[in-house]
Amino acid sequence: MPLLPVGTVFLLNVFAKLFAPPVSVYAAFSLFNYATSIQLHQGLVWTCVALAYPLLSFTRKKRASLSQHREMESMGATEVPQWEGKWPGNIDLLLKVIEETKSNYIGQSFAPYFESLGYTWRMNVLGKGAIFTVEPEHIKEILATRFDDFEKGELIVGALQDVLGSGVFNSDGDMWKFHRSMTRPFFSRDRISHFHIFERHADRVLDSIAQRLREGHAVDIQDAFLRFTIDSASEFLFGSCVHSIDDGLPYPQHVRSLQEGSGISVGASDKEDFARAVTQVEDTIIKRLQLGFLWPLPETFSSKTARPMKVIDAYLEPILSAAIERRNEHRKLNPSAKENPDEIEEDETLVDHLLKVTDDMKLLKDEVLNMMLAGRDTTASTLTFVTYMLAMHPEMAKRLRAEIIEKVGSTRCPTYDDIREMKYMRAFINETLRLYPVVPFNGRRSGSKATTLKATSPGAKPFYIPAQTGVSYSVFIMQRRTDLWGPDALEFDPDRFLDERLHKYLTPNPFIFLPFNAGPRICLGQQFAYNEVSFMLVRLMQRFDRFELDVSAQPPETVPPPSWRSAPGRQAVERIWPKANLTIYAFGGMWVRMREAFAGDE
Repeated sequence: MPLLPVGTVFLLNVFAKLFAPPVSVYAAFSLFNYATSIQLHQGLVWTCVALAYPLLSFTRKKRASLSQHREMESMGATEVPQWEGKWPGNIDLLLKVIEETKSNYIGQSFAPYFESLGYTWRMNVLGKGAIFTVEPEHIKEILATRFDDFEKGELIVGALQDVLGSGVFNSDGDMWKFHRSMTRPFFSRDRISHFHIFERHADRVLDSIAQRLREGHAVDIQDAFLRFTIDSASEFLFGSCVHSIDDGLPYPQHVRSLQEGSGISVGASDKEDFARAVTQVEDTIIKRLQLGFLWPLPETFSSKTARPMKVIDAYLEPILSAAIERRNEHRKLNPSAKENPDEIEEDETLVDHLLKVTDDMKLLKDEVLNMMLAGRDTTASTLTFVTYMLAMHPEMAKRLRAEIIEKVGSTRCPTYDDIREMKYMRAFINETLRLYPVVPFNGRRSGSKATTLKATSPGAKPFYIPAQTGVSYSVFIMQRRTDLWGPDALEFDPDRFLDERLHKYLTPNPFIFLPFNAGPRICLGQQFAYNEVSFMLVRLMQRFDRFELDVSAQPPETVPPPSWRSAPGRQAVERIWPKANLTIYAFGGMWVRMREAFAGDE
């Protein structure tokens, strides 16, 4: 018997909570009438029935409020300033955030409240409290110094459960430690510095880009990088490439319209189903997280991840089954051989490595899919916005290419040591990650006990964080604060990671720059990501020496609205529309034209 859709279960629980008190009151009155033969006035009965839930809810909230107030006093803390709405339950705040996420610049809806409430504040929607912060000291506590006081929490884990299962990015406590310990050895320096996989897939993608440019069309570089990262990640993680580049790059909007009008098929082949399904589940996940505890409602009758997850499972399960079978055969042939999970063989994939620890199909699938999602979008996002900055700052692009040609030349593939020596390239990538961090918003939840966050001014009380309270943070907003990064914080300038500004701002306060998180849950693949981005960037700039945006290739509705030109900060200079899914991306794609460098051009 199939399980009920999560939305149906949610509604049943809501109805049970709403109707249990009035039904219980009515049953109590009926029993009283039966036991005493006293007929109470029906008006009194129905009034008590109608007021049962509101009174019970009010009483519970009042008790909880008093209990939390006493707890706060005992901890010597104070309440986090609250963002107040105008509608009952502050539902207007939720609707405002959702609507402005669709139509406004990232984080812009929060900007007015930092001046009035500070860099850490809370909002309460339908009785559910949540805290939002862009304060580095508070983010440091959440991720590092008070790590044990915070967790992913039931809300996030539940919203991602049917996609990520109990994988490393969607688990807490002992399960998280288990997954972390399984995957950590795979990301050793020796393993992540083997660039042969990068080289093969980078060259294929760059060949496709060059061909499309020769046809006279702009290229959606974001789409190209997504193909590069999913092909590289699938081969690196489980030894079976998706081959998404085989389907060809998309054409600009006006070209697609002409093709469709002429009857020419422009649809993708079945090879791209897996990549498409991954994108679909990611879109669903972010919509769930935006809705908070109400996320099951739109899925009352069916799960929005069910269909794409069937495609993903159909792709992964045969690969995992074959790997399990190979491992079993190897063990039969070598019964005395010992397997050390801390040792990684030359051509070992993540699946091969995980099979040293477990052959549980669900566990394996959860882990490789967690790693796939992390390795695909994060690297593609960084490469996309690096290219955006190359197009926006041609003089900086020229300087970066000069460093690459000096260190590597115009044709040779870079080595691990080459990449380490290119300081300006690392600064260019870091500055891109500062202004356009891969994960603009993230969150945790306080544990079963209340905790505190440091006071933001000398002599003030710390902030009280009740148990089981959501705490969201934004490195996107924090990394653009002028009080943390200087008056030029909104400008793109890689030299801030090389000159005196590095020692003035970042060195004394490293938690103002967190593109890969921090603390025990810091990104395992951080150095892998730097290597992959650096490798592809070198190959890109060896092949092309000029980058220009072609906004005309984008769908019109994805171009930044004219009202942005008079907006504050970087919003006024953006020529693309940055949006946040699980990761940051260019709405409508990042369409560019690039000039091929002459062969041997040094």
